Amino acid sequence: MENENPVLIELKDVSMMFRLPTQKVDNIKEFFIKAVTRKLKYREFLALDNINLTVRKGESLGLIGRNGAGKSTLLKIIAGILTPTKGKVSVNGSIAPLINLGAGFDHEATAQENVYLNGAILGFSRKEMEKKYNRIVDFSELKDFMNVPIKNFSSGMLARLGFAIAVDVEPDILLVDEVLAVGDAPFRKKCHERIDEMRNKGTTYIFVSHSLDQVKRLCTHTIWLKNGRIFMYGPSKEVCAAYEEDCKKNPNIEHDDFSGAF
Repeated sequence: MENENPVLIELKDVSMMFRLPTQKVDNIKEFFIKAVTRKLKYREFLALDNINLTVRKGESLGLIGRNGAGKSTLLKIIAGILTPTKGKVSVNGSIAPLINLGAGFDHEATAQENVYLNGAILGFSRKEMEKKYNRIVDFSELKDFMNVPIKNFSSGMLARLGFAIAVDVEPDILLVDEVLAVGDAPFRKKCHERIDEMRNKGTTYIFVSHSLDQVKRLCTHTIWLKNGRIFMYGPSKEVCAAYEEDCKKNPNIEHDDFSGAF
């Protein structure tokens, strides 16, 4: 039976082109001088090429591919962080992006202050976040560090705090990019269990990872991106098996991954 749940994410003919300087620029002043005098040379990098995608409520979708395939760029476009060069993006529902560790955090502020800051960004009042605060702290296991400026946090601690906030606000759409690769095994297990709970409640999520075991565990279907295009889509076990076989046959094929710079 065809899935008749409402469409939450729809991409039509989406492409993303980056212009990358071909020469090293040491400072902002030099950059602007060369830009104004038109001496700054660029090369174009097509990160995404004509992507069409529909994600319905309750679906769990994995994104896999080599470095530079366009995974993070696609997630950032869905999150609204990047505007595509071409095409249309429609997102219906609240969205919580876990894309870059510490993104959306004020690193000079304490962990406690950042809980309320992130809640405000996601549209929650201070009163609403006060009700959620203890649950967030308990899940993150950072009770003894909530009054510490997060500039002193490790990447694992940032991941704990970011994930705890994102899952507690119960978004319609959760975007996860490699966050679950950080932290110890017990915490990763707890994250997986929380995602399972959210999926059972109807939360839609897109999960980017180089861990095929995690993708197969958490996602019913998976997209394999190759050179900015959807190369294969289907049940996660089938797509991951094909991708793994390709990696074995071509172990040294890699591409420059520029997406993190934008």
